[in-house]
Amino acid sequence: MKKILQKENSILRKVAQEVPIKEIGSAKIKKIIKEMTEALANEPEGVALAAPQIGYGLRLFIVAKHKLSQEENPLAGGEFLIFINPKILKTSQKKVFLKEGCLSLTGIYKEIWRKEKALIEAYDENGKKFRRGASGLLAEIIQHEIDHLNGILFIDKK
Repeated sequence: MKKILQKENSILRKVAQEVPIKEIGSAKIKKIIKEMTEALANEPEGVALAAPQIGYGLRLFIVAKHKLSQEENPLAGGEFLIFINPKILKTSQKKVFLKEGCLSLTGIYKEIWRKEKALIEAYDENGKKFRRGASGLLAEIIQHEIDHLNGILFIDKK
């Protein structure tokens, strides 16, 4: 099983590359998603994981659906929400002050500002493009994971 990389690993500070559209759904991407879901499933405190956290410099993250509230959790699909090549299209003006942690920064927590709501566009594991609005925990997760894809850790935030 893949280990979750810690803050000292240089891949966590690099901007991840987009997954080529034709590779979405390929054996390679399915294997990476499987490795990510296994790694996240073994972390009781974890709610999401970005590909760079297990050593892949790709724009991909997953969210454990069972950690979301009923309103945030879609009925369709498997145990994880998959976001490939995600882009935040819009955020709310309103911000919330949250205490965050990260599987790549074991035992470190910090209060930071995040936008209360976000609209994201991404591809699912089958290559279908989708848009999704998010608030609450899911909005925080989306912003945190996209920061990972941009080489930013929450400890960098003011």
